[in-house]
Amino acid sequence: MKLYMHQAACSLSPHIIARELDLEVEIVPVERGTYRTADDTDYLAVNPNGYVPALVLDDGEVVLEGPAIVQRLAELRPQAGMMPQDLRARAQLQSLLNFISTELHKPMTQMFNPAYAPVRDVLQRHVAGRLNWVSTRLDVNPYLMGEAFSLADAYLFVCLNWCQWLGIDLSEWPRLVVFMLRVGKRPGVQAALAAEKLAPHSGGVFFAPQKAA
Repeated sequence: MKLYMHQAACSLSPHIIARELDLEVEIVPVERGTYRTADDTDYLAVNPNGYVPALVLDDGEVVLEGPAIVQRLAELRPQAGMMPQDLRARAQLQSLLNFISTELHKPMTQMFNPAYAPVRDVLQRHVAGRLNWVSTRLDVNPYLMGEAFSLADAYLFVCLNWCQWLGIDLSEWPRLVVFMLRVGKRPGVQAALAAEKLAPHSGGVFFAPQKAA
């Protein structure tokens, strides 16, 4: 199967999950602006919306939107337990995925966009408020769902990694710093980061594109 992606973008979340589940996946970078891949595939034929990620399974099934993709990946390896069978736990996981998608991912991507410069301070205050709430989820447990790493943790890790480029001082939330250090040490996460040529810095809290030698 193929995962269409940009380096260090939200597509890193399903990339991490694929590695955590030990699934064979081909990572296909999409060139920004042209929507072409290295083999000159028109990405708009895969996802007419143009943004990543997109997952194409071996049978041709196409799955769009990050939260849906990670759940589909988890279903491919049910024995790993990353897609809860308990309905309450599943609802909690889906709630967290939706929260991260709408309350962190969306406003943070808007902060990258110069068109939103007039309301950047508003967006940053919004994100800070949501990080306050996320931090409380990690008061006792190492991960958002408790003791076990979940689909939501991969998504949160990716969004928090963007703080380095958005001027958000993550040290204001010590639990989130510890979370980044913990998740960044996971073998599956490290494999995804290495494949995307993302190197650690700031003591291993953040990961950024490797500089050319």
